[in-house]
Amino acid sequence: MNLLYANDILGEYPPSWYAATATPLAPFAPLKGAYKADVCVIGAGYTGLSAALHLAQAGRDVVLLDAQRVGFGASGRNGGQLGSGQRMEQDALEALVGAPEAAKLWELGEDAKNLVKSLIADHGIDCNLKPGVAWTGSSDKEVRHLHEYADLLAGTYGYDQIETLDHAGLQSVCPSPDYRGGILDMGAAHLHPLNFALGLARAAVAAGVRIFERSAVHGVDEGTPATVRTDGGHVVADHVILACNGYLGGLNRRVAARVMPINNFIAATEPLGERIKDVLPRDVAVADSRFVVNYFRLSHDGRLLFGGGESYGYRFPADIAAKVRKPMSVVFPQLRDVKIDYAWGGTLGITMKRLPYLARTSRNVLSASGYSGHGVGTATHAGQLMARAVQGDGEGFDTLSALPSSPFPGGSALRSPLLVLAMSWYSLRDRLGV
Repeated sequence: MNLLYANDILGEYPPSWYAATATPLAPFAPLKGAYKADVCVIGAGYTGLSAALHLAQAGRDVVLLDAQRVGFGASGRNGGQLGSGQRMEQDALEALVGAPEAAKLWELGEDAKNLVKSLIADHGIDCNLKPGVAWTGSSDKEVRHLHEYADLLAGTYGYDQIETLDHAGLQSVCPSPDYRGGILDMGAAHLHPLNFALGLARAAVAAGVRIFERSAVHGVDEGTPATVRTDGGHVVADHVILACNGYLGGLNRRVAARVMPINNFIAATEPLGERIKDVLPRDVAVADSRFVVNYFRLSHDGRLLFGGGESYGYRFPADIAAKVRKPMSVVFPQLRDVKIDYAWGGTLGITMKRLPYLARTSRNVLSASGYSGHGVGTATHAGQLMARAVQGDGEGFDTLSALPSSPFPGGSALRSPLLVLAMSWYSLRDRLGV
């Protein structure tokens, strides 16, 4: 059995709140026969959809292939948070690559956020976009760090969209007994992730992209041109874009060595009604400072969408709701009795340094993945940057592809067990407050 399908039914979205409330998009046919294109994009998540859309708008003939459905993977299952900057904080980036490169990365992160907002506006995508993401600290040390980080962003990068919150201030945003303070970034935002993906697909089709679903790619014959093979046919293309993230499998060993699939889980409660005021009196998204991050927000029908807990490899736990309820009960003990109506998992890609991995794997094959939980903006932007690189403008792509990257230790056989040990250690530190 292909591990890609271990947790899902072929051609069907998982039973998530997102799928239940999405604006449906009729299925696209599988690829059958031989096709030619200027560019073949593999993967119809944010990366692939954005790349295909921008290439088609530039006049390129594009075929977009997905093993399942548009937005089926992490793009249609994530927490819906559109964050500022990069996944790694700016002071850490300054230490890693120096202040000038860190400044470029900050601007690219802001470009990513603005791109998402402009795509939603330009294409009339109804995905409940709302401003505001709070970051919380469970200790005084974490709160001090968040406040110092807000000062850094304001002083060094001129970013003035963040409000620092003491304990009382945070309680007015998120009255959790677990949190002692934090920051609120009103330049960040949150949205319905599957509706955003489906809206990008509609825009891509309108621009001329040919989309084929249920068309798993089992091989890419690199060359000039390249040939992309599925069970039902093949595509001959001048350029190939790998946009598979956690679902890459064995398509490219170089990328697979540096981008590891992990699973994350989300639950949607019953509508909270009057209890909303005791959970999120302000309609903003929240993420905390734990190494294994808890993240949550309200749905447009008044549910708490709470993400928490990870697993490694492809298999999901048998009781996802119970796995998510455990961290949710720490953050909101007042919701221990709340009914959970939906619970689902998703596979994403992480890298060793939690920075995206962009690469030219050959002269005419480009790849972008490994967004490490920061993909709503970064993945969408990576697709645009790859589209520009195909057209000869590699500036932004080259900046991200120059980021330090290293393969996971142990190769494909040992990287998951080693990561489990590391994550268990960090989870213990979270519980001990170290």
